[in-house]
Amino acid sequence: MDNRFDIAVIGGGVVGLAILRRFAMTGLTCVLLEKGADILSGASKGNSALLHTGFDAPAKSLELQCMQAGYREYIDIRQKLNLPLHETGALVVAWTQEELAALDGIVEKAHTNDVSNVKRLTQTELRVREPQISKLALGAVLVPGEHVIDAWSAPLAYGQQAIAHGAVILRNAEVTSVERVNSQWRIASMAGEVTAGTIINAAGLFGDYVEALAHEPSFTIKPRKGQFVVFDKPAAKLARSIILPVPNERTKGVVLFRTIFGNLAIGPTAEETDERTNPATDSATLAKLKSRAIEIVPALTDIDVTAVYAGLRPATHHKDYIIEAHKDKNWITVAGIRSTGLTGSLGIAQHVAKLYAKHFNKLPKKPPEPIWTPVPNLAEQSIRPYMKGGEIICHCEWVTRGEIEAACQGSLPAGDLGGLKRRTRAMMGRCQGFYCGAEITTMFEKVKHGTS
Repeated sequence: MDNRFDIAVIGGGVVGLAILRRFAMTGLTCVLLEKGADILSGASKGNSALLHTGFDAPAKSLELQCMQAGYREYIDIRQKLNLPLHETGALVVAWTQEELAALDGIVEKAHTNDVSNVKRLTQTELRVREPQISKLALGAVLVPGEHVIDAWSAPLAYGQQAIAHGAVILRNAEVTSVERVNSQWRIASMAGEVTAGTIINAAGLFGDYVEALAHEPSFTIKPRKGQFVVFDKPAAKLARSIILPVPNERTKGVVLFRTIFGNLAIGPTAEETDERTNPATDSATLAKLKSRAIEIVPALTDIDVTAVYAGLRPATHHKDYIIEAHKDKNWITVAGIRSTGLTGSLGIAQHVAKLYAKHFNKLPKKPPEPIWTPVPNLAEQSIRPYMKGGEIICHCEWVTRGEIEAACQGSLPAGDLGGLKRRTRAMMGRCQGFYCGAEITTMFEKVKHGTS
């Protein structure tokens, strides 16, 4: 590997991978350094996987701009990359008279943000659309463009497409120092040293630490933990839409949403924490989440919980995204990208490319023809491999041996068991790997060590 590059992206979450893809597809030489054993080892793995319209985002904010640009690009490329889209729409539901009075303001804000198909629903119209919703719901705002996607397939596709265009992704590559030498950045990492003309810091939960390697950070990451409860497959039929609360100043609140895998989930909470890795769940919070889900859809009383998990969001004291070019250093900071980062990632990449072209170097005039790298389908709404035959290894999620073997190979193979789960759904069902975990772990280790 030639260790000299035009662009070095630090951070292998969805934002870093989208940025890597954008620059690699222009023809520039690019490398991404990820401290974890696999991509999505940080905040991105705990995303709720909703495609947002920006109807409730701060008007004229950079977040809104990037979300809407990202939304458009996702819709434009998703079939070429085989990315799922479950068209559910969303409902902002009022449960009190005060919340009911706030609905007109939500519609007005959505229209200001150019989301013009948002409208009020009466209590009767709401119940027609969602027959299982509690009778305590008083009315709602319908947001037709909010949908469910997959938080894991999209960044995998972005990474694979970047590699197809010549990019290099280094894992287990925590950056330990950076040094500016002769108009180049010399980057030392646990995977070796590389040199790049420009660094893009997309390190998520560790963004302020990476920033401090080069200069005084203008922000501090304040991790915000979100816990989730996932109900068993029969729950999915009880809600057709994403069910949102009327938001307050601090948080958008917990959301009841279908998943691309055929479950129904509720979350995330918003808990300030100092923890930046391995967020823990707690029984009291999970019990409250489950109770809230039952309050929204009473029929959930009889549905078992399949799984619980927690994710972290790299919040800062800024309300907007922090994306800025340091003109004298050939350094671009991308920080404070919270729960909207999955939707916004492609738009963020567009914005970063414009900053690079404006402040540093012009982009190549004749980029290469796009190479499309479709990923395997994980969505219940489309045909999955087991439907075509093959030995099933994970019976809870209907994952075949062929899928597991494929996920351990290719241009961006799973780097650890977490990465294998995210590429296949294996061990993520009812038994949480109790029956299939040993066999899958053995398969993974054999491929990893080249003994299969």
